[in-house]
Amino acid sequence: MNIEIINIGDELLIGQVINTNASWMGEQLILSGFRAGQFTIISDSREHILEALAGAEKRAQVVLISGGIGPTRDDITKHTLCEFFNTRLVFNEEAYRDVEALFARRGYPVTELNRLQAELPETCTGIPNKLGTARGMWFEKDRNGGGKTIFISMPGVPFEMKAMMTDYIIPRLKERFNTPYIHHKTILTQGVGESFLAARIESWENALPTHIKLAYLPQPGIVRLRLTGEGKDEKILHQQIDSEVVKLQGLIPQYIFGYDLDTLELVVGKLLKERNATLATAESCTGGTIAQMITSIPGSSAYFKGSVVAYSNEIKEHILGVSPETIEKYGAVSKETVTEMAIGLQQRFDADYAIATSGIAGPDGGTAEKPVGTTWIAIAAPDEVFAEYYLFGDSRERNIRRTSLQALNLLRKKLLQ
Repeated sequence: MNIEIINIGDELLIGQVINTNASWMGEQLILSGFRAGQFTIISDSREHILEALAGAEKRAQVVLISGGIGPTRDDITKHTLCEFFNTRLVFNEEAYRDVEALFARRGYPVTELNRLQAELPETCTGIPNKLGTARGMWFEKDRNGGGKTIFISMPGVPFEMKAMMTDYIIPRLKERFNTPYIHHKTILTQGVGESFLAARIESWENALPTHIKLAYLPQPGIVRLRLTGEGKDEKILHQQIDSEVVKLQGLIPQYIFGYDLDTLELVVGKLLKERNATLATAESCTGGTIAQMITSIPGSSAYFKGSVVAYSNEIKEHILGVSPETIEKYGAVSKETVTEMAIGLQQRFDADYAIATSGIAGPDGGTAEKPVGTTWIAIAAPDEVFAEYYLFGDSRERNIRRTSLQALNLLRKKLLQ
């Protein structure tokens, strides 16, 4: 079965708002056994809406539409749907009672614009909106050659759309269509590029059963490997995918740091907590990014002591105790400096572990000897201090992200020794 998603809004086309609705809808559909065949973004114009609906009708059995059904005059989707389905708006008493109840809870009177939200196309089935005033609309239209195309219009407000999808639309679609069970398992890797990783696991990938597919999902510093299996028996499918994950663990154990919704900061936090150990960070090129990642985890105060953003040499020397001679001889971006940063931080914060970073994030500041992307990361542990050298790319944002992830992964590996 083919499903098409249409997102309406000028703000999406000009980049003012990121289209998170499409990615969320696509994810929820695949988790429920459905597949989206096409995503379309269009402007708030009658011509574009009619053209998109007519095209989707030829391709899809289900068309999901979000956006353009609010109370303001630039929201024209509802009127355009009436034109497409050759129907008219009628006042819906049940919808109006919901609008009245919502405004009463908020302590406001119902305005004329909001009263219009209770008008729905006569031929649609209204979908309740527990979180807003705009009801969803479910249409069914006969297709040439038999069968029906289902059109479902929802608000563009993400939390309203998500509630409709979760509570009403997906359950009703599952009742209507017989879908297979789909199971995803995501393996998270760090410290290896996509092409190198693909070469390492090529034989394993080629031997996967035909009903289990592998997708590479790279981002700066991390490559996610997503296994997707499709079948009729949920238990058997889980067992088959688990078996493939075990095989993969044997091939690349040094690169796997977690699964599914894990993050490096979450994994590191759990390890520190299990070992009753503490951590502090001294960050130059990462500018506090590692500390922010760590403290984004609830309960991190149990193991994280604090951070020093040591951007200047003065702070490296006066706060962390780095020798001026070290910086003068080796430079701020060097094994010697970053090692002294980690040792000084560990001592001053009385932390079991310390992470220190120093590098040339870019876009300026590089030299022939130390080009942009040159990075040193040091880890001070109770039993040793070590530093690693990396040469990342020429993008400042990616360099900061990759350094932060690499530092956390170095600490993770040390904690597992």
